[in-house]
Amino acid sequence: MRKLLWWLIAGSPGGPNRAKILMEIHNRPSNAHQLSERLNLNYKTVRHHLKILEDNGMIVSAGKKSGVKLFFLSDEMIKNYDIFDRINSEQNE
Repeated sequence: MRKLLWWLIAGSPGGPNRAKILMEIHNRPSNAHQLSERLNLNYKTVRHHLKILEDNGMIVSAGKKSGVKLFFLSDEMIKNYDIFDRINSEQNE
């Protein structure tokens, strides 16, 4: 998990936006529109990063039937949130 988090957060150009999204979802499960507004990011950018995070098991979604997906941290991400927090802190120093 540590290596994957390093790659997703510190090893790629989109890492800072993915970190913001993870922190926001950690604080409050959200849909893409809510994340876009709260983080002041383009909706398509948020959707792109959500797909990457979901494909890599960092987040899970629910609610597709209503047309709006709500995103949550995955159980694995919750267990390893302290590792994410350390990596993200190191990136912001």
